Amino acid sequence: MGGLQEAGGADPSLKAEEGKKNKHQRGRTRFLVLCLILILIVSITVSIMIGPISISPITVWKIALSKVPYLDTYILQDWTKAQEQIIWEIRFPRIILGAIVGAGLAIVGVAIQALVRNSLADPFILGISSGASVGATLVIVLGAFKMFGLYALSIAAFLGALISVFLVFLVAQVSGKISTVRLLLSGIAISMMLSAVTSYIVISAPREEGVRDALFWMMGSLAGAKWEQLAIPFFSLFIGMVLLLFFARPLNLLLMGEQTAATLGLNINIFKKVLMLVTALLTGVLVAVSGAIGFIGLMVPHVVRLFIGSDHRNVLPISAFVGAIFLIWADVCARTFVAPQELPIGIVTALCGGPFFIWLLRRNSYSFGGGGEK
Repeated sequence: MGGLQEAGGADPSLKAEEGKKNKHQRGRTRFLVLCLILILIVSITVSIMIGPISISPITVWKIALSKVPYLDTYILQDWTKAQEQIIWEIRFPRIILGAIVGAGLAIVGVAIQALVRNSLADPFILGISSGASVGATLVIVLGAFKMFGLYALSIAAFLGALISVFLVFLVAQVSGKISTVRLLLSGIAISMMLSAVTSYIVISAPREEGVRDALFWMMGSLAGAKWEQLAIPFFSLFIGMVLLLFFARPLNLLLMGEQTAATLGLNINIFKKVLMLVTALLTGVLVAVSGAIGFIGLMVPHVVRLFIGSDHRNVLPISAFVGAIFLIWADVCARTFVAPQELPIGIVTALCGGPFFIWLLRRNSYSFGGGGEK
């Protein structure tokens, strides 16, 4: 009969309408990604140009392309050795590291907020930042891990982050299961204890310079970035992004609630553990090379969801680009506001993040995971 749906299936007109909506959404997302790629390229170019010595954008990309095999023969070398060193050895690795860290913290923020279904969650909620800070301060203040040479700080911070995550796992797990409430509370408890350890190490510092360096690191910095430091963060970001995109459907299910997700076939307990491990490892790698830069994983997912909704297939890639662009410009502000000195980048991100959340709290129409009044 005309009024009945086809047996065993949905109304074809509804299917067609849903298909049109999905196609429109995919097209919109692709267009947005292309725009963000363009903005990212422009941001990288302008941020490299800005500094005590201004350099033209043409020179910036001539130097960059001259480092590409086979292309170097077509580039006319009309720049000085000093310009090459400033652009290629100092500014380029710093900006690329900023883009990697910004993108990584943003996608981890997306995943963690879905995991705990809490809009105030961020990449450091599992005590990762506090654990990394303990490792870093041991190196900066007390000179630990000297056997690792230049990589002592990164290795110590990463090990500290892993230990903190292991402790959170241990405390949160009861009878082999991890509840969201226990996860949040154990993260806060471990974070407070490790922060106390960090404070004790800092006040026990034999040198005043060590205290300043430790505090600077704990607020985040991209200073001193080198090309050889970029490989591990880049591949960690790539693998983390691929895995989180693979988890996009389970992340969408989590937004509906654990009972609904379980009913739809998601093994909540195993998925939580895998997701925690992926996000913790990625955050540990990023914090190890940049320090604890706050508010990116907290703020960027909100901004993206406000514009494109809560489907993680769209939220994850767009958050990565927005996070990269945001941290590049935060770094520009950090190194130019009080030049020739440099601010910790965490101060800039906090100055942006604080007002944003005040504005967000004042909105009546925003709710986590989508629209609707709350």
